[in-house]
Amino acid sequence: MNFAELAPPYIRAIAPYQPGKPISELERELGISGIVKLASNENPLGCSPKATAAMLEAIKTIALYPDGNGFALKDALSRRYGVEHARIVLGNGSNDMLELAARAFLTVGDHAVYSAHAFAVYPLAVQAVGATGISVPAIHFGHDLNAMLKAAITNKAKLVFVANPNNPTGTFLSAANLLAFMRALPENILVVLDEAYNEYLPQECRYDSVAWLKDFPNLIISRTLSKAYGLAGLRVGYAFCHAQVADMINRVRQPFNVNSVAQAAAVAALGDEDFVRQTNEMNRRGMEQITGALKKMGLEYIPSYGNFISFKIGDGLKMYRRLLELGVIVRPVANYDMAEYLRVSIGTEAENEKFLSALQQAIKEAK
Repeated sequence: MNFAELAPPYIRAIAPYQPGKPISELERELGISGIVKLASNENPLGCSPKATAAMLEAIKTIALYPDGNGFALKDALSRRYGVEHARIVLGNGSNDMLELAARAFLTVGDHAVYSAHAFAVYPLAVQAVGATGISVPAIHFGHDLNAMLKAAITNKAKLVFVANPNNPTGTFLSAANLLAFMRALPENILVVLDEAYNEYLPQECRYDSVAWLKDFPNLIISRTLSKAYGLAGLRVGYAFCHAQVADMINRVRQPFNVNSVAQAAAVAALGDEDFVRQTNEMNRRGMEQITGALKKMGLEYIPSYGNFISFKIGDGLKMYRRLLELGVIVRPVANYDMAEYLRVSIGTEAENEKFLSALQQAIKEAK
């Protein structure tokens, strides 16, 4: 019996998402220690001490089911952003929000649009519900919003995914360009604006997308506490959207998709603005450290507005494997049609230095 044949063809055709290698696995494989992981865009500062204290307190009630409605977390988000509870959806990381949007609004025969080199979960979420994904060629590794608009209208799409900043390329769309796109798009096409790296934007690039909700009921803003807030291991994401859109998403959402420890930590993390400022400052210094060294090495890179950077290295997979042997985990991005590139997350000064030293050694060996 081939049980795979029981699954729909579009499920059998899915290539599963490949997460970054954990340090423990690499230590077992290579028999080395002191490994630096710069593959998953995690916060090198960890998480807020306030979040840690909240987690320890929440563990005392771990035998009880979490609040399936997430009242306290929604209340914290509501107070911070001025969005009522009915327009907030909580998720098991922002990945959950992306998949829930696809599950709620797409089915076999529907179309969804996204950019080439954009987050790998978009095509996976679309394919998992039997819908058709339309990948629009990028401009300088970033979104071509005009081409995406044309593709969405021509193909009668229901959903458009836009990442800002984009992962894995780090490219950025200005508020003016995004607003022009939203105004030109028919209101019966939903837009998921994925702002997972929103907190890393420099001050001069920041914009208030939440304020756009009143003018664009077809807008879904997806965010996460995995990146700047350092809660990747707890998986907390959220979305802001029209109340009717939230209602549909909640119909396919698991009732306890955000656990009680995660909810408590998220509330505390949202209240620690000092930690986020420290995170941004470390990220700025680390970005300068790495890009400065890449320039000296004569390596091309894509200017990034996130907490990572993609650089051109030739045979990306070969260089990735050599860096593994040297104790540094980065991210190959061949699955994004970027086989000549690697993506490295910004770490501490010492972690960045180890990466740069290993990279120099690997390049020297390859000559």
